[in-house]
Amino acid sequence: MRLSALFRLCSLWLLVVLAGCASQPENPDPWEGFNRKVFAFNEVADKYVAKPVAEGYQAVLPNFLEQGIDNMLGNLREPLNIVADLGQLKFKAAVVDGGRFVINSTVGIAGFFEVASHIGLEKRTEDFGQTLGYWGVGPGPYLVLPILGPSTVRDAGSSVIDAQVDAISQVDHVRTRNQMRFLDLVNTRANLLKTESLLSGDRYTFMRDAYLQRREYLISDGAVVEDSFGEEEFEEWDEF
Repeated sequence: MRLSALFRLCSLWLLVVLAGCASQPENPDPWEGFNRKVFAFNEVADKYVAKPVAEGYQAVLPNFLEQGIDNMLGNLREPLNIVADLGQLKFKAAVVDGGRFVINSTVGIAGFFEVASHIGLEKRTEDFGQTLGYWGVGPGPYLVLPILGPSTVRDAGSSVIDAQVDAISQVDHVRTRNQMRFLDLVNTRANLLKTESLLSGDRYTFMRDAYLQRREYLISDGAVVEDSFGEEEFEEWDEF
């Protein structure tokens, strides 16, 4: 990694820490008016662009190929898991995630086949937002990002760092890297299609509460009362 890139990462890390340390408001959504406007924009963009593309993606690809691509994209995220593990002093988890990456990248043919889980190396999700949470940085206000959706001040800032650490960011060819990012977004939206039946009532409130509870669950490694939204269904929100 170039020194300039490393300097940018360190600067971003400092900004995220300062923002996250500012406060953890009693009201997690003090910017609700602004957030609802962004949410409304996202809903329109999703209805006319993201969802149709995701549905077309699922319709065109055979199930085994769609699952294989999902596995490959998940495997490319393992380097981020490893770095975030180390940042949280989870050395055993870092070894497990490193083992997953090596096994799935080789035996699993570039991650197309999820081999590691079958030998006891379970898939996990870690990121720099969780790392900051581990060190006591509060989430700050809830924030809805254009296109990307639910987040918090802490997670939005740290996601910039996440994007510099995962394997896709290491692809030098700009066009290829952008195509892989686009494929990742489409795949993520396709995975969320099956969860839409769970949405009820006010969609904004439902998705906000689901996101915040899911993040709390991940940061505490499950040491909270498990919410009714489930772990698997909302896992894809954490790629953002």
